[in-house]
Amino acid sequence: MGKCPACEQWNTYQEEVIFRDASSSQDLARPSRMTAALNPAQGPKPVPLAQIAAGETKRLDTSDEELNRVLGGGIVPGSLVLIGGQPGIGKSTLLLQTALHLKAKVLYVSGEESEEQIKMRADRLGFRDSDCFVFTETNTTRLLTFAEQLQPDLIVIDSIQTLFVPYIDSMPGSISQVRECAGELQRFAKTSNIPVFIIGHITKDGSIAGPKLLEHIVDAVLQFEGDQNYTYRILRTLKNRFGSTDEMGIYEMQSVGLRQVNNPSELLLSQKDEVLSGSAVAATIEGLRPMLIETQALVSKAVYGTPQRSATGFDLRRLSMLLAVLEKRAGLAMGINDVFLNIAGGIRVDDPAIDLAIISALISSLEDIAIPANVCFAGEVGLSGEIRAVNRIDQRIQEADRLGFKAIYCSKYNLKGLDTSRYGIRLHGIGRIEELYSALFV
Repeated sequence: MGKCPACEQWNTYQEEVIFRDASSSQDLARPSRMTAALNPAQGPKPVPLAQIAAGETKRLDTSDEELNRVLGGGIVPGSLVLIGGQPGIGKSTLLLQTALHLKAKVLYVSGEESEEQIKMRADRLGFRDSDCFVFTETNTTRLLTFAEQLQPDLIVIDSIQTLFVPYIDSMPGSISQVRECAGELQRFAKTSNIPVFIIGHITKDGSIAGPKLLEHIVDAVLQFEGDQNYTYRILRTLKNRFGSTDEMGIYEMQSVGLRQVNNPSELLLSQKDEVLSGSAVAATIEGLRPMLIETQALVSKAVYGTPQRSATGFDLRRLSMLLAVLEKRAGLAMGINDVFLNIAGGIRVDDPAIDLAIISALISSLEDIAIPANVCFAGEVGLSGEIRAVNRIDQRIQEADRLGFKAIYCSKYNLKGLDTSRYGIRLHGIGRIEELYSALFV
């Protein structure tokens, strides 16, 4: 530019290069890649795979068996864990309860609640003398600077949508802010070896709010779900780099916080005095945990022209497939009836071994014949009406035997090579749904 618009002089502009101070807290939280590229001696070096020592990672015990199971045995140092769920489901309660009972130094960062609100919740949860520090801050650079000084054993962020970095001109919760804050937390966790728990909001369709990069950048994604009409809460694993993604933790919401449910079968089985039709118990497995849940079915004449199909806690398309198998292979008139299916307890089950129990409950409701209360089922139903074998049948049988069931119906192919003498429960092996109909309803 030749002429200055302010002083109207010619050739008075001078170039000034602004250098960022390397000792500032912002640069400590966000190291320059150019510096590492210019000086490779300061960065990591390639290491042959054969020279890497593979040792067992020492995990941090949370004193919560359900959370330990979902995480794969405890908290891995330097890990980044994201917990999502509906508003008011208990995400903050779960992490604050974990922070209070953890035998370590915890930094609880809250951008949604004040210190007084957190103290009131801690008193309700049975607060005792614990090494938990509360920090109400939303500036990511400031909280990471304070975390470097405190050096806690665990950091809890409530929530990622309230954090911001000062060098991005956008509102907290925006895509750019969530992405950059998650990157800052990941770099801090990996360099300091301090695990970080992040609470994330969800959208109206149930997915984690923000960019999909948020789920890719973290080490584990946990989904905290449940029905507002039930007191049970389920903690599922959607992603876990340090363990299985099939684990599930069950809690019960009480006035004093979340209570661990160590035996979910007793809670998921309804307590009734008389045996009614349309009810069958399924032996299912969630992760490494065998459970017995109750399936309830109602089959009635269709009042309107088109029969209704409704399923709660079960895939509606798979229910339609099972109804078609019953009508084609067993000759039962399911096409002219309304069918309603419910999984008791408000949970959702995707295990195909529940098919046999659902078939039994549907036939029981159609014929109005009750299934004995001490009988359970475990088997997958194929399109040809065959009862297919399921995995880990021995754990299902042991769980049913432990809870006092007298008989279990399963695929006859599961009984091949199985030592039935070591079980105190009767094992009925069947190959087709016609055999099931003859054994229970004739």
